[in-house]
Amino acid sequence: MPQEVPGPLEVLGALIEYTGAHRLPPPAALVGDWWGADAVIAPSIDIVAGHPPPPVAERFWFGYLGFPQYPATPAGAVDGVMDGGGLPAVAGGETDGVLLLRDGRWEYRSVDGSPCPAWVSECIAAAGSIGVPQPPRVRWTPPEREPHLAAVESCLEAIRAGEVYQACVCTRFTGQIDGPPSVFYRLLAAATVPAKSAFLQGEWGAVASFSPETFLRRTGGVVTSAPIKGTIPATGDPATLAASEKDIAENVMIVDLVRNDLGRVADIGSVTVPALLRISPAPGVWHLVSTVAAEVGEHVTTIDLLDAAFPPASVTGTPKLRALSLLAGWEQHARGVYCGAIGMSGPGQASESGPAGDLDLNVAIRTVAVTPGGSAVLGVGGGITIDSDPGREWQECLDKASSIVSAFTR
Repeated sequence: MPQEVPGPLEVLGALIEYTGAHRLPPPAALVGDWWGADAVIAPSIDIVAGHPPPPVAERFWFGYLGFPQYPATPAGAVDGVMDGGGLPAVAGGETDGVLLLRDGRWEYRSVDGSPCPAWVSECIAAAGSIGVPQPPRVRWTPPEREPHLAAVESCLEAIRAGEVYQACVCTRFTGQIDGPPSVFYRLLAAATVPAKSAFLQGEWGAVASFSPETFLRRTGGVVTSAPIKGTIPATGDPATLAASEKDIAENVMIVDLVRNDLGRVADIGSVTVPALLRISPAPGVWHLVSTVAAEVGEHVTTIDLLDAAFPPASVTGTPKLRALSLLAGWEQHARGVYCGAIGMSGPGQASESGPAGDLDLNVAIRTVAVTPGGSAVLGVGGGITIDSDPGREWQECLDKASSIVSAFTR
């Protein structure tokens, strides 16, 4: 180790087969732009309900934080079960070793320097010989149009009244996945290549995330966030997105909110915006993406960061607390895992990293929550500003869901 190996989705498949046959906890996978690598996989990890990331990372944590029901905080929702798909409000687990894919090569990293277990190396070696799995049968029911239009109208009324400047109003598809959620994830991630995809599973169910968005990434004393606001279909001309006053205003307002969130724990004067209004492709759409960065001291823990910034700014609104309280009344269902955060924390990769360790979380959009019985929920939504047209906002929801709901239909 390191050695030449197959890709992460093939390795994930081999690890699932092995852990299933030997009654071990299943693997968890982060595929795309994660932790300075192209993939991070926990070969076997027991992800359970009510296990948020520790304040200071001494082992590798994988898991998710569901979107809190106002006025609950993440900590207050740890033991609950959310209506947004029937999964736990929070789930996570810890392990001593992970696989990292960099430059087409895998390496094994452990907290105590122990070598890669033989069975993990055998799975990597065998991964290339595993065939493509049979696609699952998936059925989706779209949300009702009129309730979402009414929610958007309520948001516009609140903006006119000066209660909020913008808010992210959401709805959801419901469905049924007949087949292993891991196969659903592997095939769809291979087809769409999202920037921040993730797969977690446990006795509570599974989460398959095809997110394009970074919520929080901490490497040593530097924290970055890359909020997405502004969307057009992939068939559209990205130049129209760059010229859209509505989309630009939406993005800039959320950038200010992220600056405020990070500023609560950052070193004074360290919050910057290295990139503003970049046009970026994602499955089925074009997005406007910005980057906010800040420096934090060693005393700032993972919990401190989450207390300052969670839930993600791009899926709430400005001002955040008022937007959260209004959204709870406008939306028909709790969001669940959708619009929360998925990812990992771990001991710092660099010697200068602070004692809090590293953190990498996505914004859990384009994310499917699956119960043990195969019931599935896919949340969709968009940011509403004074210039929003309800009909176009509805179409944006359909555009964002298209790459997922159109897959595996028969």
